[in-house]
Amino acid sequence: MTIDHDAVLRARVLLLGSGRLWPEDLVGAYRVLAEVSPRVYGPKLVDTLLTLCYQSRDPKVDLGLSEEAYRAARRLEAGEPGRAERLCRALDAYQASLFALGRRAEGRAICEELAEAGRSERLATVLAEEGCFGEAAQLDEAAARKGSPDQSFWDLVQWAANLEGAGQCDAASAVFRELLAETRREAVEEGTGLPVIVLELVHLARMRKSVGDGAGAAAARREALEVLEGLADTGGPRSSNGLVERWSTLFVLSGRAAEPAASPESPMPPFGTERGWSRDVREGFLGMQPGLEAEAAELREAERLPELVDVLRRISIRAAVRDGDHHYRFEERFAPRFDEGVTLARRLPDDPARLARALTDRSMFLVAARSFERAHADLAEAAALLD
Repeated sequence: MTIDHDAVLRARVLLLGSGRLWPEDLVGAYRVLAEVSPRVYGPKLVDTLLTLCYQSRDPKVDLGLSEEAYRAARRLEAGEPGRAERLCRALDAYQASLFALGRRAEGRAICEELAEAGRSERLATVLAEEGCFGEAAQLDEAAARKGSPDQSFWDLVQWAANLEGAGQCDAASAVFRELLAETRREAVEEGTGLPVIVLELVHLARMRKSVGDGAGAAAARREALEVLEGLADTGGPRSSNGLVERWSTLFVLSGRAAEPAASPESPMPPFGTERGWSRDVREGFLGMQPGLEAEAAELREAERLPELVDVLRRISIRAAVRDGDHHYRFEERFAPRFDEGVTLARRLPDDPARLARALTDRSMFLVAARSFERAHADLAEAAALLD
């Protein structure tokens, strides 16, 4: 290797200067010095490249920076303090930039390397996007079981969703019941989980109904109604952390069956989580909205109400993906969507299933909005239609 000693001297002088240096200045110096002092400047080069990548808004620039960071991280000596963490950060940034540019095959290969480094969550998401639910569920299980005994909502919902996508419906329900047990424990010990229990019970009822277990679905709805009745009487806990976000996740998951099937050639969102969607998948899913709105306008004109109710629900799900976790004016922004769904479904006297679904959707939205008395009334009417 030929060393440009003048470049090394300039880099050292730059770093020794008293002025403030921006990452753009530092990265040039670190590139030069990492060649002569890799143990000192190699880690700094990785960190600075990633800083620039995080600050960038240009996917092509991101790709160049993250790929360089990845290669620089791989050159760090094995056993170097912080090497594994830097390599994972670089891999994560690199795969994200590849997916942002639609280079899924390359991005997936980097996700596989990331999983080999001990970070399998992103690969599980990519597999779910491509319809490989069984493989994704295996990774979900490994990630969940290596964690603490108290599993998180996000871990278990994603795992259950992928099991259900793979056709392992009883196993999915078993995982969801684990989640319910954990939420019940939180409700007893911390006094904050009761509204979340309602959301989870109603989703479990949906899961059981989809496989023909009417008795299991009815039992879950009855328990949800009991909890809701208590919340309506007391007003519920002062706060329920993540209530709106959990509502959004479960509402979006409930719409998976109405969407096109996921495949490697035509990926779809990883329903069951709203964290870490590939940028191309998210943009493609939200990009369907103008077409759905045009379809809804045609159906409204033709007074084809059953299909209109279904399409409007798909539009509402996209609204939840886009900004369902934004708390500002939450009820004001979303209430008209659910009110319209119920109003239209009431015009279908021979279709109680659609009305029950619309009432249940509005009830769960009202739980997220902490309007428990109205939520109870809607869920009770839906249960009467279904049971």
